[in-house]
Amino acid sequence: MKAPANRNVYVVGYGAATPLGRTFPETWQRAARGESGLRRLTRCQVDTRNNVVGEIPDWDPETLDFVDKKEAYNWNADFVLLTMAVCREALAHAGIEMDDTIGPRTACLVGSALNGSDAYRTAMDNYLNRGPLKISPYLLPNLCANLPAGKAGMLEGFTGPIFSPQGACASGNHAIGIGARMIRDGDCDVALVGGVDTCLIPEIIHGFANMLATISIGPKDRAYADPGQASRPFSRDRKGMVLSEGGGVLVLAADDVVAAHGLKARAEVLGIGWTSDAFHFTQPNAATIIRAIHGAIDDAGLAPGDIQYVNAHGTSTPKGDLTEIECLRSVFGPHLDRMPVSSNKSQIGHSLGAAAAIEAALAIEGMQQGIILPTINHLPDPKFDDIDVVPDRARHQAHEIVLSNAFGFGGTNCCVVLRGF
Repeated sequence: MKAPANRNVYVVGYGAATPLGRTFPETWQRAARGESGLRRLTRCQVDTRNNVVGEIPDWDPETLDFVDKKEAYNWNADFVLLTMAVCREALAHAGIEMDDTIGPRTACLVGSALNGSDAYRTAMDNYLNRGPLKISPYLLPNLCANLPAGKAGMLEGFTGPIFSPQGACASGNHAIGIGARMIRDGDCDVALVGGVDTCLIPEIIHGFANMLATISIGPKDRAYADPGQASRPFSRDRKGMVLSEGGGVLVLAADDVVAAHGLKARAEVLGIGWTSDAFHFTQPNAATIIRAIHGAIDDAGLAPGDIQYVNAHGTSTPKGDLTEIECLRSVFGPHLDRMPVSSNKSQIGHSLGAAAAIEAALAIEGMQQGIILPTINHLPDPKFDDIDVVPDRARHQAHEIVLSNAFGFGGTNCCVVLRGF
């Protein structure tokens, strides 16, 4: 194998669709205003109190300019068309137009936790009620993890490597890490990296509810009257995460490509740290999370005291939030007293494989704007008295080095250090 090219890797654009908006600008504007995108489920019917979710507002694939009724019918796994839309937005934000030079050197790595589970549900319904001949011939492509990236390539005209990093709820950060390494080493010049999940179907909602992962909201809960208060990371009454759909894609480019094409470098991918727990399929392992955080900081060539803000995984679960803060205390020591730590999931819920990519994009925009997004719905917890969680409203504060954490089922951890410009 050739020696690594050792190029610097920059973020030159991004796109997102979240419960706060169908595009990244819509998402950012509402996030900066401290709003919540959570509401009671409208996608389907479920028989559970775990019925507050994050839905992309007015999501209808047929409104996309590249989708007609036939395309929407055949590609009924929403993560396919959503990935195409978010990739198109990210490339437009980056100002990249595919040509014979860039197209063959552009990769696409989009991870997902649950892939085309919505298409499988439709196929099973057809099989049981209409017979086996009514199963769509598009079913298997709709289930393939790499198909969203492949369809994005067909839409935009790039022919570099495409695949789906499968890191559960850390998939977005795994995509950033692998894409950055590929660019650094010279395997490609540009990479669209991120994650997507469209998981709001009854089986998935009930599955999370039955494993006590999502919040159950009774009449006495403050989210009963106001569903926007359901996700409350680091709050003393946190009771579980809020399941969301969404997609996020960042465009990475090599330093020489940025210079040659006059692209705007919005941030640099400085460091990646990744570990696995070998502990439990859902419960976190502090020792290996600490290693992942240290690994990202060390890979960036920094010391813990150089980090200026932590974009936390912060899912709003009792055990998860406590473990993450304990890990941050171990890594940062007294420096943590002076460093903000906030969770975007308070506003958009947990979009599984999409979460880390969306959060990285929000963190980068925050560095661009000099804004740290808040942890809304916060009621102080004595266990976290020493932590500045940026409660309830965004803060104007210049910062340029961010640690963004992501952890997933199966015991997978991936942390990214970004430097903004």
